[in-house]
Amino acid sequence: MSARTGVSQRETKETNITVSINLDGSGKGSISTGVGFFDHMLDSFARHGLFDLEVSCVGDLHIDSHHTIEDVGIVLGDALKKALGNKEGIKRYGSCTLPMDEALVLCSVDISGRPFFAHDLRFSGEFMGTMPTQMVREFFYALSYSAGLNLHFCQLRGENDHHVAECGFKALAKALDAATQPEPRIAGAWSTKGVL
Repeated sequence: MSARTGVSQRETKETNITVSINLDGSGKGSISTGVGFFDHMLDSFARHGLFDLEVSCVGDLHIDSHHTIEDVGIVLGDALKKALGNKEGIKRYGSCTLPMDEALVLCSVDISGRPFFAHDLRFSGEFMGTMPTQMVREFFYALSYSAGLNLHFCQLRGENDHHVAECGFKALAKALDAATQPEPRIAGAWSTKGVL
């Protein structure tokens, strides 16, 4: 199998972002967005998905972190789509129910090319570090639509905002790792349509 890597760039008046991802990496992350908690989440995503991930973002943090976090989701989704290519020979579906202390979050993903996002992640506070809790949803939404993922999260338990958010990022990493793995029993795209 050829290298499954993707690079994407986006420059607007609000952000300047470059993302590269290697789906067959070893979990190495080099993350710099200017939002410490978000960097921690992306590093956890890389490490637990065994993706090599580089994210460089300069954003308008003097306003707030919304554009930075949302736009990183857009660019990461595009890099992921590029790394998947025609999506032939992959398992397509993946899910993970991940525990972290009192928190328990289920993530399921279908690399279908038809974006959809649903979640019930619940946060009691307004911020985690300098990252607004609202931005967890915005990041996952942007990622799912940019990459063409059918992405669902269900919070089964959890009280600590940090634990709930980290469960979500790690569960997504594990689900995506499973969904992007080769399936040697099939040729082509795993769909009755013949394409994904």
